[in-house]
Amino acid sequence: MSVAVVVFGRVGDLPDRLERLRGPVTIVRHCDELTEVIALAETGLADAALLLGPADEIDAAFADELAFHGVPAVAITDDPEVAERLTGLGLGVEPTTTGEQSVADLLELLVSGSHRPARGARHASQTVEATPVEVRDPGRILAVWGPTGSTGKTVVAVNLAAEAAMAGQRVLLVDADTYGSSVAVHLGLLDESAGIAQLCRLSDQGMLDESGYERSCAVVAVGGTTLRVATGLPRPQRWPELRAAALTRVLDFVRRRVDLVVVDVASLLERDEDLTYDTSAPQRNGATLAVLESAAEIIAVGAADSVGVPRLVKALEDLLEILPEAEPRVVFNRVRRSSVGPSPERALRETWERFGPGPALAAQLPSDPEAADRALLQGSVLAEVAPDSELRARIAELVAVTVRRRTGLLGRASGALGAGRSAG
Repeated sequence: MSVAVVVFGRVGDLPDRLERLRGPVTIVRHCDELTEVIALAETGLADAALLLGPADEIDAAFADELAFHGVPAVAITDDPEVAERLTGLGLGVEPTTTGEQSVADLLELLVSGSHRPARGARHASQTVEATPVEVRDPGRILAVWGPTGSTGKTVVAVNLAAEAAMAGQRVLLVDADTYGSSVAVHLGLLDESAGIAQLCRLSDQGMLDESGYERSCAVVAVGGTTLRVATGLPRPQRWPELRAAALTRVLDFVRRRVDLVVVDVASLLERDEDLTYDTSAPQRNGATLAVLESAAEIIAVGAADSVGVPRLVKALEDLLEILPEAEPRVVFNRVRRSSVGPSPERALRETWERFGPGPALAAQLPSDPEAADRALLQGSVLAEVAPDSELRARIAELVAVTVRRRTGLLGRASGALGAGRSAG
């Protein structure tokens, strides 16, 4: 087979030696910029890429773009740290001592699909001693989603995470809402750094590790225990920082460090059809779709009124069209007589049984504006400001159903630590 290879950078004579082999590998273009490599991949003129240029310019966005166009790449480096980072991005990596025939054979195998670089594989020049690694089951990802409008999904997400943490779980709360993040406000965190954006940036650079995870995620005290929080974007204009591919990698990374990942996501699910088929450029709703596709469970939160119910019906129809195998748990929030009638829970249940698109009604959360407002004002959670409220009890029941706990009883500790204060 003939393999058309584009070369990034002009270091060394490896391209010339590959040409002199007169084998299936043909150098079709030398590129000084990675954008040129991407352009050639888009046009179909490149079957593979040979990366000889500065490795610090190669990130996950570039690797994802090549993968989107089906163009494998091999980077040449002797730096063990660089090699580990690039293999983590899914690129083939070889030392400078590798002969041209070996490089040509590897390129041919990659293009034919006979070989695929393993993400995270160790470079041949690395000679570190093996160290014991803790092996544990990955945690579960729980997405809290709902239709447009003020449904109160962030209140549900924050308190779900708090209840799970108080039940003995290691919990990470993630704000991935690209339209209006508010988790930081609910917990009294004055954070402009956007922890989730930091995690995605480290992932794109191939540098996401335990240290970066701990630096990016705040530790918040709730009810005598703690949970970690990856805060959201302070401005909606920054949505391109949450690329779907990067966010998917981040979720896969963090779920191996906690028992439960609770993710608050935006409502809209529409794909940009023009971008979907022509390029892997970021899409505004890509973050939401990436979370929902990664989630083991989805909590669909709707407002319990004459506007919120039909909105939830239509939104779930859209969700099930995109993810037909999803089994979301439907939750009606702010249930009250004034908006539904004298027997609101029965009326909502009967309405949902008649008009709901399939998923069963999992819970109905009573309206408790006084407790919710007090928690928001204090930057805290219901377990701290209103531990005996019916709203808190219903959310705790939902956690007990959703979370696979190692302990038998749901923790009811409500210590003096304020949820809005970082713990260490």
